[in-house]
Amino acid sequence: MKPIAFNWSRMKTVQKIHRALYAVGLGTLIGRIILLLTTTGRRSGLKRVTPLQYEKIGEDYYLGSARGLKSDWVRNIEINPQVEVRVGAKYFHGAAEVVTDPSRFADFIETRLERHPFMIGLIMEKAHGLPKRPSREQLEALAKDEAFVIVHPIKFSEN
Repeated sequence: MKPIAFNWSRMKTVQKIHRALYAVGLGTLIGRIILLLTTTGRRSGLKRVTPLQYEKIGEDYYLGSARGLKSDWVRNIEINPQVEVRVGAKYFHGAAEVVTDPSRFADFIETRLERHPFMIGLIMEKAHGLPKRPSREQLEALAKDEAFVIVHPIKFSEN
């Protein structure tokens, strides 16, 4: 199956909605699947807030990057790995790690497929042209164009 071209302008609109939901106090509801990641702009030095889907694995937060190493928020982290995260009512500082290793990427996607088989399977099929349950080899091959980030929390606080 041929991948579908992604509509980035629609994604920007969805991100604005997620930020607004947090802003009006619905973070505890939306925080089950969406967190707000604050990075420091690599050129501007300004704080940049990006809503992202996440997986909590152990104490760490795993963030997939739809644009791989081309995502602005990932490029910001490569320059300055110190981030701030708001997830539900929690707020914390963290150290972010950009991961491009194919084996670790495949582990991450396999975890996402176990937890969200329909949603992630649909993404595999529609966005990447892979079967809904791709093989390990297919996931590792996909990793050559992908990246994910692990945020290791440093300091927590409640809002």
